[in-house]
Amino acid sequence: MSDFRADAHIPVEARDIHKRFVVGDGSELHILRGVELRVEPGEVVAVVGASGAGKSTLLHILGALDRPTAGEVVLGGRSVASLDDEALAAVRNRHIGFVFQFHHLLREFTALENVMMPALIAGTPIEQARRGARELLASVGVAEREAHKPRQLSGGEQQRVAVARALVNAPLALLADEPSGNLDTHTSDRLHDLLFRLRSELTLSMVIVTHNADLAARADRVLRLEDGRLQKLASG
Repeated sequence: MSDFRADAHIPVEARDIHKRFVVGDGSELHILRGVELRVEPGEVVAVVGASGAGKSTLLHILGALDRPTAGEVVLGGRSVASLDDEALAAVRNRHIGFVFQFHHLLREFTALENVMMPALIAGTPIEQARRGARELLASVGVAEREAHKPRQLSGGEQQRVAVARALVNAPLALLADEPSGNLDTHTSDRLHDLLFRLRSELTLSMVIVTHNADLAARADRVLRLEDGRLQKLASG
């Protein structure tokens, strides 16, 4: 991983991505069929589509959580296709932020410790990681909750902590999979406002998979994943 040098000029790019799975009877299920996507700095792209269309699969491939059957993902101008699993994990930790429908915070750690974790894994000195984590918790509006563990936080607070954790390594892009899908309407609206404020403040690129029409409408582009391909629907 030491020779991986990302350039934020083009944060995320998918080139002719295919994904196939072998099902129980030995046949192949073709989920993605030549997906092309280029995300510009500071751009928000919403991906919509029916359940089971492959939206989460695409997001996992963009974020190097999964490998395509064919095609390549380019992060910061560098292809990750040839990286082994260890190098891919390091690139993923350093250059991609993830927010999922369920926050996936570590239950035994405080909010502050959860946010610090990716920075510590990346080799950031502990005091620097703590300082950066505190700044992010303040930025997402939960500074006063830093010593609380996930069970002591509301659903909205947990998701704000998850956003802070996703940003602690200053990633090339934030990838969000139904980020407000587990929240009530009011809390969802506040989370959406937070994401778009951070986009403006940090020139943050985002790819958001969502069924929430209001969230999708705020994106710069809305793409529908259907029959394994992305189709442009509208501009925000």
